[in-house]
Amino acid sequence: MAFIEIRNLLKRYKKVVAVNNVDLEIEQGEMVTLLGPSGCGKTTTLRCIAGLEKPEEGDILIDGKPMISEGFVHPSQRGIGMVFQNYAVWPHMRVFNNIAYGLKLKKVPKAQIQERVLEVLELVGLEGLGDRYPSQLSGGQQQRVALARALVGNPKVLLLDEPLSNLDAKLREKMRFEIKSLVKRMGITAVYVTHDQAEAMVISDRIAIMDKGDIVQVGTASEIYNKPATRFVADFIGIMNFMAGEVVQTIQDTGAVCVRTQFSEKVLCATPAAAETEPGKSVFVSIRPEDVEVFDSPPPERENVFRGVIAHKAFLGNFLYFFVKVNGTMIQAQVPHHLPQEEGQEIYLLLDPGKCIILS
Repeated sequence: MAFIEIRNLLKRYKKVVAVNNVDLEIEQGEMVTLLGPSGCGKTTTLRCIAGLEKPEEGDILIDGKPMISEGFVHPSQRGIGMVFQNYAVWPHMRVFNNIAYGLKLKKVPKAQIQERVLEVLELVGLEGLGDRYPSQLSGGQQQRVALARALVGNPKVLLLDEPLSNLDAKLREKMRFEIKSLVKRMGITAVYVTHDQAEAMVISDRIAIMDKGDIVQVGTASEIYNKPATRFVADFIGIMNFMAGEVVQTIQDTGAVCVRTQFSEKVLCATPAAAETEPGKSVFVSIRPEDVEVFDSPPPERENVFRGVIAHKAFLGNFLYFFVKVNGTMIQAQVPHHLPQEEGQEIYLLLDPGKCIILS
């Protein structure tokens, strides 16, 4: 049995369905991220787990105990620690008292509070800062205070709602690894919400992609990036070239699919399709920019070689991006610096059939 089970969860706000009959299982000690654009239902799902929202239908089980179906369990009784987007630290309280507040409400003995707060201050790298006020801390330190407050009560589950969105880019990258390392060391089951795909890929054991209240795919970062289930997932995670087309035939011996596109009568896709591939079906041939091979002269005879012209280029440090026009279709390619770099120059693209994905 999973440590957290979300069963058929439905949450509406008047006529708007925020969470649409969602099912998800999270194992003990696992860190799962709910990822998606604004308004997709990820924060509402998190708040339902916390007990801050009450769904119209469905149930949530934590460590085998129903939170809804056998009587609504108050947030304080769910064994949860939560870190909010805006930190929610009290500016008039010193760091120590911010962290100790929940323990004081539970009437934990003073000696235990002192011991536990000092332990968690060291755990999050704030030892020696207990007497400071939040205004005397950096943004990253304030975020650690919020994290310490969530952890001080030894929660069964840690919930994090876009906790790094208010930090600058470099600090955000550092905190990703710190949070992941801390959660793993403590063995806590964690649910993390973000709209930042890179953050989700770094921090998660698994990612649940949400769109319009639905979970559309669950998997590891590698599975979702390399085998997206839908065009939405492929477009949301990383950068993808999409070429609209129509299925011409499926080659029975190999299972490869031939697609007619705007720029070619035949594009061969050897990757197992995530879409129906009957002849006449409208599909998208999809390939990542880093999987597009670029040549300055015609390569040896291969499938899916197309001649194009560099329309634009972008310098991104350790590599270049080419925007190549092929018979009116723009294809992005990630290329090394030694290749020709002049806009207007003719080049050749190889779309490896084994890297082409068919999506609906």
